[in-house]
Amino acid sequence: MTLLTTTVNSLWQVILVGLLFGAGLPAIFALGLRSLGGTDTGEGVSQPTVAGRIGAWACFAVVLIAIITGILLLMQGFLASSFGIHIF
Repeated sequence: MTLLTTTVNSLWQVILVGLLFGAGLPAIFALGLRSLGGTDTGEGVSQPTVAGRIGAWACFAVVLIAIITGILLLMQGFLASSFGIHIF
């Protein structure tokens, strides 16, 4: 029974991380692009609202932080052995 519990616990963690990085980050980026879509002014020009710009920049910041964190996680051994920098 312990093996089954451990396997199920690990499985939901893998699925969660896969959804977050596999589909979640592109979805957040798409939401940011959609927020920049704005409203039609009647002259054929679409201007984003202030709230749309703030939301878009927040989405882009989340994606950028996730990318930088992923790169640093991959490089943590190299940074520790070459430069003595221990980030995580």
